[in-house]
Amino acid sequence: MIADIKKRALHRTRILEGQLRGLEKMIENEDYCIDIITQSLAIQKSLGSLNRLLVENHLRTHVSEAFEEGGSAQDDAIVELLKIYELSNNRG
Repeated sequence: MIADIKKRALHRTRILEGQLRGLEKMIENEDYCIDIITQSLAIQKSLGSLNRLLVENHLRTHVSEAFEEGGSAQDDAIVELLKIYELSNNRG
């Protein structure tokens, strides 16, 4: 992994850990539903930020190498990215 992206991704996971602990506590305490949903949505946003970092790293490393190599490596990289794109659009 690219050092800067790794550092930022680890920071994001630590934030997510805290958010999840907070969400669990809110549920245990039977906090107001809208507050729980708001926290859950914030976690989803944080996961999106983490995923963006991971995709950026993948593009800057593995995908760029695959495109330099060409051929089936390039095709495989495209298929991978299309799968990720499909997964990101099928959340619900």
